[in-house]
Amino acid sequence: MAKTPSNSKKNLRSHYSGARKADPRPITGKESPTELLEHAFSAYVGRQERTAFELMRRSMEVDASIFLTLSGAMTPAGLHQSCIIPLIEKGIISALTTTGANLYHDAHRIIGHAIREVNPNAGDLQYRLARIIRIYDLGFWEEALLDTDRLFSALLRRPEFQRKMTTPEFHYLLGKNIQAIEKQLGVKQPSLLSTCYKYGVPIFVGAVQDGSIFLNAVKLKRLLGAEFKFEIDINDDVYWMSAIQHYCRHHFSNKMAIWILGGGVPKNYTLQGEPLLDQILGVPTDGFDIDVQFCVDPVDNGALSSCPAGEGHTWGKVSMEAVEAGSMYVHTDVTAVFPWLTHALLSDTKMKRKPRRLMDVMQEAVAFLDKDVQKRRKSLMKTIDWSPDEPKPNPDEHNAYVR
Repeated sequence: MAKTPSNSKKNLRSHYSGARKADPRPITGKESPTELLEHAFSAYVGRQERTAFELMRRSMEVDASIFLTLSGAMTPAGLHQSCIIPLIEKGIISALTTTGANLYHDAHRIIGHAIREVNPNAGDLQYRLARIIRIYDLGFWEEALLDTDRLFSALLRRPEFQRKMTTPEFHYLLGKNIQAIEKQLGVKQPSLLSTCYKYGVPIFVGAVQDGSIFLNAVKLKRLLGAEFKFEIDINDDVYWMSAIQHYCRHHFSNKMAIWILGGGVPKNYTLQGEPLLDQILGVPTDGFDIDVQFCVDPVDNGALSSCPAGEGHTWGKVSMEAVEAGSMYVHTDVTAVFPWLTHALLSDTKMKRKPRRLMDVMQEAVAFLDKDVQKRRKSLMKTIDWSPDEPKPNPDEHNAYVR
């Protein structure tokens, strides 16, 4: 029987009556970070921030494998030092997807170059004359770039790099070498590369050609020719992302969370592992169970950086559970809120666990997915041919389905 207007009104009022009150307590200065988030962030972006924290905490409570994506100039801002490295050390972050630039700029500090606060309105013509490179309100000497180029050029020439490899393999080798350099130079605060190596956290970079580490590989190829054999295996790289997600889904707690800092390529490169499994390889999966994003982009222009979880669900990237009760898009600059949320999370002594060390099981994960793909080989072979003579789809025939 159809609902009458009075029944609908009654249901709405009943739902409203059970909703949480916007009634924060007076702040005394004695609250713990968690208490403050629970009671003083009741509306607007503040409520988004509180909900994001609740989902971050839930990620740990359900023991989800947590995939962190990092875009924008975050290592120059030191976000890895304040937040990401501590989260890795506590076993919270299972895998990382970022840009080559974030890994490159982190290396400036290793070899003694400082990144300093500058006046963003002082004039870029003057900064260029002084050979100061500017990233909004941060700056560093041009020599920092030149010296860092020399560092990565020297590392890429080493024998262990003279083969084809995925980005997790590449960054694992870089991390191993950088860790040795840090020890030799007496570096007290480790880099993101060496930390991920130490804790077995795979680092994916979906667009290596868009960062200066790879620009140095281009230089070496032109200078050394066939002697320089380093190459990124793009096919295996994408497959490895799906393989490690498939492995996490069927091991550990079987829950997966994605924490998105910014947007860009790292966001989609991580999320597209799920459609590769389900739509391309025919291996059933549900998508990420928890989706938390911090980004300033408006959600109204079709940009991938800003697309909400519901849109991602239509692609099979996040689960129904995420859309209904496990997603939050916080409209803010990452650097404005993530240190605070990290502090709140780590103030709870229960928010730590044994590291997943996914790099250690990567080959096992690939073999695990290979087995499932081989089971479907016969049906998959039917999907690799197409002819222009095939009949066009009939718009009157709607064959939509829900998994």
